[in-house]
Amino acid sequence: MELILSQFAKLFPAFNSAIAAGIIVFARMMGFIRFCPVFNRKEIPTLVKIALALLLTIMMTIVLKPSAPPASNSLFLSIVLNIAVGAMIGYMAQLILIAIDAGADMINMQMGLSSAMVLDPTTQSQVSILEKAFSLLGVLIFIQLGGIYWLFQAFMRSFELFPIYATQIPLTKIVNMEYLSQMTSNVLYMGLQVASPVLLATLGQDIILGIISKTAPQVNVFQLSFLFKPVLGAAILVWILPMLVTIISDYFLSFSHII
Repeated sequence: MELILSQFAKLFPAFNSAIAAGIIVFARMMGFIRFCPVFNRKEIPTLVKIALALLLTIMMTIVLKPSAPPASNSLFLSIVLNIAVGAMIGYMAQLILIAIDAGADMINMQMGLSSAMVLDPTTQSQVSILEKAFSLLGVLIFIQLGGIYWLFQAFMRSFELFPIYATQIPLTKIVNMEYLSQMTSNVLYMGLQVASPVLLATLGQDIILGIISKTAPQVNVFQLSFLFKPVLGAAILVWILPMLVTIISDYFLSFSHII
């Protein structure tokens, strides 16, 4: 069998190079899909992800036009390194959407809905209802703005920074530390920006209820707060939803260049 394969590689060197490169591109694609937004969602069946990765690998291998692998190249090492590179790019893209989840979690806590939790199949953890809703809203806005194009643009650029048969990952080129620190610091900033209208409205409500409790101690203010906070928070969210969509869109557009 080995003799047949070696003779086949000699007869069809271009096909042999394409197969070797395709395996490595497929490894990077699987690491990328595992962590990048939209494609990492558990709602998408694994077989669909593998089929999509295989189809994209065929197209990208044709576009890349890879050369023959070096004689000293280790296929196992190349697969491991390419999975790591794909995972890094996908995780950097996922950081863009985490800020929206942080803002939704702040709103959920302030509205007193922390006990209303659901299972998020993407992270395999309990999340709040609002966090789940904002996460889906963020994904929809990301797709509508062309986020899928940004993802694959970053993926194709990764082959310029880290070629298929490279043996050393250039972290300083792939992971821009200034860009990464800006994204991680913006998680809290953007979360507060999304949640600030509800936080300010509920703060004003707490001040009013505090004044009522001082002027009329017989009123059960603690019980009233559980009634008013969800209603007021929901009304504020409905009112500011168009503005939130604009803010989230501007935030996504500012990070369209992933790597």
